Amino acid sequence: MSTFPEKFRLDGRTALITGSARGLGWEMAKGLAEAGARVLLHGRSHERLAPRLAELRAAGRATDGVVFGMADRTAMRLALADAGPVDILIHNVGERDRRPFTEIESDDFARLIDTDLSAGQALIRLVVPGMVERGWGRLILVTSIAATLAAPGASSYIAAKAGLEALARALASELGATGVTSNALSPGFFATETNEALIDSAAGERMRLRCPAKRWADPSEIAGAAIFLASPAASYVNGHTLTVDGGVTATYVS
Repeated sequence: MSTFPEKFRLDGRTALITGSARGLGWEMAKGLAEAGARVLLHGRSHERLAPRLAELRAAGRATDGVVFGMADRTAMRLALADAGPVDILIHNVGERDRRPFTEIESDDFARLIDTDLSAGQALIRLVVPGMVERGWGRLILVTSIAATLAAPGASSYIAAKAGLEALARALASELGATGVTSNALSPGFFATETNEALIDSAAGERMRLRCPAKRWADPSEIAGAAIFLASPAASYVNGHTLTVDGGVTATYVS
């Protein structure tokens, strides 16, 4: 019988984390690698991935890189065929359009939905058959508290992230008896490179004060939640959205 700490180990599993050259994707990749998984780093170019791969390998971690743009479904399919079976998929890629809704053309709206939502569906279609055949798999769709707490200037992003949460529930319902679990991971205010300018702004200060923790999260604080959802310890957690936001969505603001 496994001891409790071993239930969080991922030895012998292969994890693909999209958008893992930086930010939250990189932190989750490091965490899963430390837990024993072979990690497939994903990016749009070999140049972006090279230093990250070197860092993991220098630490003795098993890792490889996969390169494709989310809009190129053929490149996606070929890259995954070369990478081999995937046991854990973390769909982390997410783009944002901060324009008001009335300024976003339909083509731009559709393009963001394709990157953030539809590309996740395409990836899942590629990896799920193998997971079902092996009787074990983890689907983790990275969303955002914006899917719950809407704000102006992010309509396409909010729609995509809400769609991912609904997709996670739908897949849990369909795949529940196969050994494959499907969950969403919803980050709050994280101090990533993408948010550097926002953090130092007046809006960023309001966001900090809105959080009960009164601080922006360090990017490394996402890793524990990802490891949990990917691990055997979460075998009966299915169709859930795990929120990592310092209490923002739990707090009423008058």
